[in-house]
Amino acid sequence: MKKKIQLAAALMAATIVGMSQVQAQIAVKGETVYTQAGAPIKNGVLLISNGKIEAVGAANAVQVPQGYKTYTAKVVTPGFVDAHTSVGLAGIYNIPADQQQLEKTAPVQPELRALDAYNPQEELVEWVRDHGVTTINTGHGPGALVSGQTMTIKTSPDGFATLMDTTKMIAFTLGSTVGENYNSPKTSAKGMAMLRAELQAAQAYTKKMANADVSKRPDRNLKLEYLAGVLNKKYKALVTANRANDVMAALRLAKEFNLDMILDGGAEAYLLIDEIKAAGVPVILHPTMARANGDSKNMSFESAGVLARAGVPVAIQSGFEQYVPRARVLLFEAGVAVANGMNPEQALASITTTPAKLIGLEQRVGSLEKGKDADVVLFDGDPFEYTTHVCAVIIDGKVVNEECK
Repeated sequence: MKKKIQLAAALMAATIVGMSQVQAQIAVKGETVYTQAGAPIKNGVLLISNGKIEAVGAANAVQVPQGYKTYTAKVVTPGFVDAHTSVGLAGIYNIPADQQQLEKTAPVQPELRALDAYNPQEELVEWVRDHGVTTINTGHGPGALVSGQTMTIKTSPDGFATLMDTTKMIAFTLGSTVGENYNSPKTSAKGMAMLRAELQAAQAYTKKMANADVSKRPDRNLKLEYLAGVLNKKYKALVTANRANDVMAALRLAKEFNLDMILDGGAEAYLLIDEIKAAGVPVILHPTMARANGDSKNMSFESAGVLARAGVPVAIQSGFEQYVPRARVLLFEAGVAVANGMNPEQALASITTTPAKLIGLEQRVGSLEKGKDADVVLFDGDPFEYTTHVCAVIIDGKVVNEECK
């Protein structure tokens, strides 16, 4: 009898846990719904079930089923996608204990996994989530020739349960910041020579590992293995370069080794629009309001608009601040780009569809379409007006914030 009672209690507990994990059925009504998959919908409705978007359309075409919890907003957009950040490795307090984004013992360390340093409970994750960021490509930051890997994850309180990809890109840096962190290299020329040598070593390693005679293959080398992954396009090369000469060096490197490269930072990218277009390289631009110093001293508020009008794919990132809270508000950065020549449609794309494509997850995030992940942001006004608030955030069909911020 006692065993039967214990079994019944266990089954009841399991049922309760299972019920708590079931995604809610939600209806979102917006005076304007920006799906990013077509024209904005006036008086739109979005239905969410089991963590996915069930339907989206005008109110006269989409009926809200009985039992759905309804949320209303002035404006509804997809959850924002931050294509490059160090959130979760870099902590909100900017103290040694919460700064894991740059290992300074060696300038080339592609084997460093973001997964091993990411803290899903870091307050900075919650901070960006409350400002509408639902997906991040986060990891090792600029400052080393090869600082490590990036990973993609949702900013949901569910933490690692929302991990989307453990290794998405390998982060490179060209410029003076590398010399500030390491004894060598101290110049751009030396940095490029070191990178070329490492990539050539990875090419040789790949050939040896392909030897049909297993006994003649070298021991596994994680550094060369991940660099080989960049060479064979398994991973994208995320190259941070801000000065025009460093941007050109990055383009030459990509051409020499046939890399699938994304230019990151790009403070002086506006000087090389033709070259960037010819190379077919997208840009994850520095935050519009980043501090104009060092390699970024010639940055421009107009860069995002200039590049977008020229047809260069542009995403805006939250950046790598040297002070608390360590990351900028993605929405504000896009809003300032609008104030300086980027049209609102391009700006919204720069923090939704474009970054989703750059991280290779456009089939899941970046737009509001049937079957995609239910990542949604609700606003009480125009998203690009400074006085507007994010009033609700939904990730994978779960409401993770209901307070206007």
